[in-house]
Amino acid sequence: MSQYPKWKKNRTSYMKQGTGWAIIAITVLILLFIGIGILTGAKTTYRLYSDTIQEWTTKLEGSAFLYLFEMENRSFKDAHPEGNRIPGLGTLSFQLLTSLTPNDPRSLLGREIPGLSSYNSQIIIAGEGTDYSTLPIESEPPMIVDERGEVGDVEEEKEEKEDKDQTEEKPLGEEDIYIFHTHNTESFYPHLPDKSTAYDGKVNITLVGERLGESLEEKGIGTIVDKTDIASLLNEKGMKHYQSYDAMRPVVEEAISQNDGLKYFFDLHRDSISREHTTTTINGKEYARFAFVIGAEHPKYEQNLKFASELHQRLEDKYPGISRGVITKKGAGVDGVYNQDLHPNAIVIEFGGVNNHLDELYRSADIMAEVFSEYYFEDEKVNSDS
Repeated sequence: MSQYPKWKKNRTSYMKQGTGWAIIAITVLILLFIGIGILTGAKTTYRLYSDTIQEWTTKLEGSAFLYLFEMENRSFKDAHPEGNRIPGLGTLSFQLLTSLTPNDPRSLLGREIPGLSSYNSQIIIAGEGTDYSTLPIESEPPMIVDERGEVGDVEEEKEEKEDKDQTEEKPLGEEDIYIFHTHNTESFYPHLPDKSTAYDGKVNITLVGERLGESLEEKGIGTIVDKTDIASLLNEKGMKHYQSYDAMRPVVEEAISQNDGLKYFFDLHRDSISREHTTTTINGKEYARFAFVIGAEHPKYEQNLKFASELHQRLEDKYPGISRGVITKKGAGVDGVYNQDLHPNAIVIEFGGVNNHLDELYRSADIMAEVFSEYYFEDEKVNSDS
């Protein structure tokens, strides 16, 4: 019986192995080309953009990136906390797919337990009485918001203000300020028939925006007050309340594209915290207090933070106690950007709270216009001198 030469057996084995690897390599290349074709040929709606990748990566713990850096540069080995182990592929995949962070209950319960998501905030400048128990609180409106509210008796004080400022009125400049209301139905209990809900389709934060716009224009600062009904827009598109900033974004982008001169963007809200924290007394009159909120989940948020801090300081210098301070928000359960990435002078301002009266809110709007106008004209002078 003849024996098949050993060297021929080995050669046959190597040829089979080589053929197997070649098939695998060809398969990988085919899949690679298919993947590239899908990514580049898909409609723009489905392509991966940098903001999509950023949204995914914000769901990962910061320490995970240190391990990625370490794979490229061993000098990063000493940067991660001692005793921490490299997160496994399963852990990273779990975070990406679920937005949940192990050992952080806020990522699971932040939207379910009122107030828990506030611990994603960081107090940058603490105003009078501001600590982690008195941070701004956001509540969710009902699915349908009715028009139940009544403005009441606030016209008399407004007329007094107009008479007082009539001689100081300045020629109106270009439209530099854009005021909008992402949560446009946020209302105030003193103007509602009951406390079943703190939201109203007529008497709400947009009235404060109108008053602020009027006061700024009396100072000679051109202002656009946006009155988009975001609550109705959410219902039309089947979106949730937490997606309000997504619904508002195209509106602000459109305003920017049509008005090249816009330099400042104020998103007005009202807080849900109790009256004692949202009200102060100045010269015998009660005023709604301000809180400045900055989203810290975009690369240039420090510019927004600088602007908010400047306004806080100016308000405190002239009207001590009227500002509750400046905070940043990021992490699970919060938006973290608030469309402030669209412009370095875009900020969220909490005007008073659910228990403030429009009289108090209007007085504060006048103070904001007064203090901001001083900052505005100083900045204009600096820029013109430059």
